This record gives sequence, C-alpha cells and structure tokens, in this order.
Amino acid sequence: MTDIDITLPERCQNCTVPRTACEKSLPQICGVCQTQKLLSGKWKFLLLWLLNDGTKRFSEIYKLVPGITQTVLTKQLRELEADGFISRYVYQEVPPKVEYSLTEKGESFIPILEKMADWGMKSFGT
Repeated sequence: MTDIDITLPERCQNCTVPRTACEKSLPQICGVCQTQKLLSGKWKFLLLWLLNDGTKRFSEIYKLVPGITQTVLTKQLRELEADGFISRYVYQEVPPKVEYSLTEKGESFIPILEKMADWGMKSFGT
C-alpha cells in the first residue's frame, strides 16, 4: 500500500484563504475575507446604514428593523461597538437611555454601503 501525502495548504492567519493566495496572487482577497468576517451578521450592514442618518436610541433602531429580536439587536450592536464601527453612549438617568452613533471607522464604511445599495438597485430593480 502506498502512502499518499495529503497536505492542506497553510491558511492565512487573517482569513480562510490559502496563504499563497493572500501573499502572492490575490492579496486583496485577505482584505475581503477580513471585512466579511468582521461584518458577518444578518443585520450589521443595515444597522450601519441606519446610523448613517444620525445618532439613534436603541428603541428607534429596534422599530426600524422589523424581524429582529432585542437579543440579536443587542448582540449585533455590541459587536459593531467592539469592532470600532459604532459608539455607545449611556445616559445616567432613570429609565436608562442609550444612544448609538457611527465612529470615524463606521463613517468610512458608508461609501462601500452606498456602492452596495447602487448595485442592488441596478441588479434587482428596487
């Protein structure tokens, strides 16, 4: 019986693409994978888009996103905050008031969302 060496290619530390693709042939793939990984989540693009209109309270966001649960909204907002896309400000009052807004990093992503919106309208006629 012959031993067959099945060695999988080493993966990039930042994404799932083989290291050779990231380093040599398609370095931009790594950036795409990192962005996708960072912004994975059903609602994150929409949340960033909504915050582009200005600071919003949790309840405002919740009302603007039909179909999302409060638990999922909280999780997605916390992830966006942890990744530096949004800021969260808690007012020390009763009842508690929390506002969310885009950070500079979040604002820098809006042109990408605008391009996605343009592509979607052209492709799907909406």
